[in-house]
Amino acid sequence: MRKRTKAREHALKILYAVDITGEDPEKCIEVFWKDNDESDKEVIEFANAVVLGFYKNRELIDKVITECTTNWQLKRMAVIDRNVLRAAAYELLFCEDIPPKVAINEAIDIAKKYGDKDSGKFVNGVLDKVSKSEKTKKV
Repeated sequence: MRKRTKAREHALKILYAVDITGEDPEKCIEVFWKDNDESDKEVIEFANAVVLGFYKNRELIDKVITECTTNWQLKRMAVIDRNVLRAAAYELLFCEDIPPKVAINEAIDIAKKYGDKDSGKFVNGVLDKVSKSEKTKKV
């Protein structure tokens, strides 16, 4: 598995933990790495950057996702789908070194792996709109 793919999966798990527990993201990061055998610093750094980057920009990212969904509220989305979208939207909005196609394809694959049978399609549709939104071009 590629390093960034692995890091994205770890980031999803941390985002999930924060979402479910309501704990501080930095505390969840600390607990996650204490309980995980990951030793690759690049993987750890990228996963942490995605999690903390999302929380630093949570209001904007959640707003963009909400604007790009029809008849869906964030709180009503499946927890996995919501957090895959958040991580990928962070990459689309703030990581200029990551091509949008890569961020979207990785998110779809992760959604298919961890979500339900329709998660990949849902994530694809929303992220396609996010990548074309005006806010993505302005950030």
